Amino acid sequence: MALKVSRASEIPAFLAMQVMKRAKEMQAAGGDLVHLEVGQPSTPPPAAVSNALQASLKHVASHGYSVGLGLPELRQRIGQHYQDWYQLPLDWQRIAVTPGSSIGFAIAFLSAFDKGDRIAIATPGYPAYFNLMLALGIKPQLLPARAAQNWMPDLESLVATDNIPDGLLLASPANPTGVVMRDDELEDVCRWCDKHGVRLIMDEIYHGLTFGKRSKSALACTDNAIIINSFSKYFCMTGWRLGWMVLPEDLVPTAEMLAQNMYISAATINQLGAVAAFDCYDELDAHIPRYEENRDLLYRGLPAEFLGNYAPSDGAFYLYADVSALTNDSIAFADRILTDTGVAMTPGVDFDAVDGPSHMRLSYAGSTQDMKKAVQRLNDWLAGQGR
Repeated sequence: MALKVSRASEIPAFLAMQVMKRAKEMQAAGGDLVHLEVGQPSTPPPAAVSNALQASLKHVASHGYSVGLGLPELRQRIGQHYQDWYQLPLDWQRIAVTPGSSIGFAIAFLSAFDKGDRIAIATPGYPAYFNLMLALGIKPQLLPARAAQNWMPDLESLVATDNIPDGLLLASPANPTGVVMRDDELEDVCRWCDKHGVRLIMDEIYHGLTFGKRSKSALACTDNAIIINSFSKYFCMTGWRLGWMVLPEDLVPTAEMLAQNMYISAATINQLGAVAAFDCYDELDAHIPRYEENRDLLYRGLPAEFLGNYAPSDGAFYLYADVSALTNDSIAFADRILTDTGVAMTPGVDFDAVDGPSHMRLSYAGSTQDMKKAVQRLNDWLAGQGR
């Protein structure tokens, strides 16, 4: 007799992580790899952060639980961050610290929605949104965002078709495109959600990583949105698995009970180290010119048929390339490039089942030397293919 297996086992793999797994195996076998597959800064967190973590190890209390929503001192410092960056006063008791932002999305979905509810998400978009919703019994409602629409979904089409969802999840800067919403676009989205009774979840994980002025937070436009952020990207702390949420007041009690039952608390020593991150803005801002240089190097160095009608990457550290002149099977294409050149990239089908087979995502979060190496290898490979 076959034993019961959850239907959650049917969710797709996260291809970026699958590519990274294979690339790491090749590297362990002696291969010379260039990693463009995951959005992981190649620089460590500021020394002050590591020093704060090391100092915390000396105290017995640091090795115990914190409360479900996180250490008050970290939540207070995050609250001050919103004043420092956005000039927004924020009650720190609306802030929840999570073991990575991914758990933050799970808490958001479970605290604001019920099984069978619909959350609209832009596509191309981060695959874990879609996959996690499926695992939780929530229905993802895909909204195409294409170059012709300036990579923004058309919300009014939902009104016209009487297809308004229960929730809306958007990201700015966006993964995989790097597109940054203008202030007026963000204001329009927040107004639309409030008008139609749609709960907005705003992914602000790449805030701080824009090539121009700092992004506006949705908190400036509405008190009803759930804000998700992370220490992974701007703060260069991916492996620390530490994120945070800003919750509307009506969701705080539910989110706290979910946190208590799902993971008890985020790692205490990591939280103590993270407090120091907010004293390091100058050091962290110094990485942004390198990301911009890396982006421009890919723009200049890759051939037109590899870039196609690429998305305008004004933030984060991704180039979403249209490779339709070369392939309509981005999974096989990425695999061939990895095997032949040692350059790891993520197939676009990870982010978009419709147009993704003709797109690739390249992360330029690494060193400039790695970007130069990748461009050289890709050009040599394409030349060898007779192009």
